[in-house]
Amino acid sequence: MATLPPPYDPTVKESFSYTTVVKRWPVIITNLIDCVYKANHELAVTSTTSVTDELVKKKIEEGKAIIETASKLKYEMGRDKALTLSPRSSFGFAFRKAETEADVETFELMTPIPDDGGPHVELYNTELEKLSANGKGNWFTAPWLYAECYLYRLIRTWFSLTEHWTQFDPFLVLKEDTFKGSGAAVYQLALTMTEIDAEAEKGSLEKDLARLEVLFDEMIQMCFWGNATDLSLLTTLSTGDIEKLQTVGKEAQAASRKYILRDDIDTAWQHLKTLDNARLDIVLDNSGFEYFTDLILADFLVTHTGFINSVVFHPKDIPWFVSDVTPPDVRALLSAISDPSSSTGSSQPYFTTPPPSPAHLSALHKLHYRWLKYFENGTFRVNGAPGLDGGLSGGVGEETRKRDGGMEFWTRYGNYRELVEVEGMAGLEGSGLVIFKGDLNYRKLTGDVQWPAGTTFEEAMGPLAGKLPILSLRTNKADVIAGLPKELVEKMDSDPETSGWRTNGRWGVITFIPKA
Repeated sequence: MATLPPPYDPTVKESFSYTTVVKRWPVIITNLIDCVYKANHELAVTSTTSVTDELVKKKIEEGKAIIETASKLKYEMGRDKALTLSPRSSFGFAFRKAETEADVETFELMTPIPDDGGPHVELYNTELEKLSANGKGNWFTAPWLYAECYLYRLIRTWFSLTEHWTQFDPFLVLKEDTFKGSGAAVYQLALTMTEIDAEAEKGSLEKDLARLEVLFDEMIQMCFWGNATDLSLLTTLSTGDIEKLQTVGKEAQAASRKYILRDDIDTAWQHLKTLDNARLDIVLDNSGFEYFTDLILADFLVTHTGFINSVVFHPKDIPWFVSDVTPPDVRALLSAISDPSSSTGSSQPYFTTPPPSPAHLSALHKLHYRWLKYFENGTFRVNGAPGLDGGLSGGVGEETRKRDGGMEFWTRYGNYRELVEVEGMAGLEGSGLVIFKGDLNYRKLTGDVQWPAGTTFEEAMGPLAGKLPILSLRTNKADVIAGLPKELVEKMDSDPETSGWRTNGRWGVITFIPKA
């Protein structure tokens, strides 16, 4: 198809992209405001000396400016009011209301991202200029994929252009609190891995392809449903709701399998069997529990099969879509499971779920020890993250680091068709298998455009199809879909019982595309 279909955008009020601008984003920004406010309050009550008081005062003032900026942006999105951003002082933005009808058109426009020395500022601003020239340069007309990525890149400047908040992750508390409620699933998966270890010690599990196939199927389903816990989407769920999404085990998987609309696990397994000590790349999505399941899968493949001997994890370089994995999240998870009997600086257990049995606790300790060893010797690597990209106590060398590229590619706004034009394909070339996790990666693989029902996944991927062996694990949280039969898409769209199947996270697709 020479010309792509139109992108999804908020111009249709019944669309999920419109709901995102009006409802989801304001909730996310509210949580950000609350996080900065609490951090400011803690600063105010803990400062002790005149020197620290002066520094704290400066940081609090910067925090107040961030809160003001975020509050105005929330107002604009939630009420479709005409507001604009204009540069102010050395960082941040000032807002003002439109005073005349003539102001309205101008004030609705998204404005260029200020240069904070980080990546992609020019890329985003050049595209914004093109969109604005075509009347698409505001929150309610811009393509959804661009606007959402723009939002998170803009949010980063609120912190990176300050003096005292440059390393602050406004989503960290929410990510950690959610993972703390995942203890039951974490301990159960750790025990499962211990049981697999015991099975391997008794015989030649690595040679038992039938048994490995069963385990691979279960591992992929685990990773697939782990993707359901996306904090940028689950803005109204309670801890109990999230725990239900993290239910693990064969019975839970069997009950959920009917919601997998395309299931290419067997095809992926047939490909995996052809590999011999290959590299696995995982383009990550959510931190916390989902990343824990990614580590479980990586551990299983490296420890118990001869197909994979190393794993490269590809995170984001900045806080992204609330819960996406960043290098500090990796370190935080390893720290959390190193001693889950206590939180950092507290005698209280890390997980808020009921205390584990000795067997569960021992299993988690065993996993932590093995994963730490894998990070130390380079079996596991976090691409572009110092100390994690080739060993916690060493490095992989400049040649490997250059080949792997960096994290910056994954916070561009564009679709992954452009991967074929990036040197080293962002470090994916030569991989035995590339797993793309989650909804945002799926949107970028398919361009987030309105593909007609029945469009193949290969057509949606464009020039990327066949360049890499790709396995996409996606629970549906956006409208775009490809790779399903036309009749199935039309049935799902028209049946009241499956209303919301494209966006509610209950349904999903597991799609494998081989390398040509």
